[in-house]
Amino acid sequence: MKKLFLAAALSAAAALATPAMAQDYTAPPVAAKPAGGPAKNASYVIDPTHTFVMYEMGHYGTTTNRGRFSTKDGSVQIDGSGRSGKVDITMDISSINTGVDLLNRHVQSKDFFNVAEFPTGRFVADRIEFNGDKVVDVPGTLTLMGQTKPVTLKAVRFNCYLNPLINRQVCGGDFETTVQRSDWGISWGLNFGFEDKVKLLVQVEAVNVQQ
Repeated sequence: MKKLFLAAALSAAAALATPAMAQDYTAPPVAAKPAGGPAKNASYVIDPTHTFVMYEMGHYGTTTNRGRFSTKDGSVQIDGSGRSGKVDITMDISSINTGVDLLNRHVQSKDFFNVAEFPTGRFVADRIEFNGDKVVDVPGTLTLMGQTKPVTLKAVRFNCYLNPLINRQVCGGDFETTVQRSDWGISWGLNFGFEDKVKLLVQVEAVNVQQ
């Protein structure tokens, strides 16, 4: 039901943001106002149009290879204190896009993500750490290639706002972490110039479905 609501809300927002209206429509003043922190005892549904995972991996010590994959679905539960909660996000690894078709096929192969066998990844956290009403850390686990390892996402920015197009509180931010890809069995190229260290940049927005 929550997913159906989110889809309907986003469709309505997209319909309002047509090119014709872009010239005339002015968002109400509330759009520029923060909506406080995440609500207590609230359920949030991930907005897949604003939630992505990007990676950066060194290439021969010269340039950085980058790619991005989308999310399929996910949820965030805030507890009664409003200072912790749970996160569960499923990523669509098969959607990975490097901007180069040949490279896309390679990273989808058994050399890297083996999407034929492992088309999705998952991040799960049983705790969210706050500073005031801002999320600062999300310690959890990341499952890729059938392997589950601990990962802590650190917030670079975090905010909640009232979306004027769907009249719902939306919370989210930019998060980062650095991992060793070999921990998940992704070791191709380590002996000839591709780094083991990978930076993950996670962009997340989630809609409060209990307002």
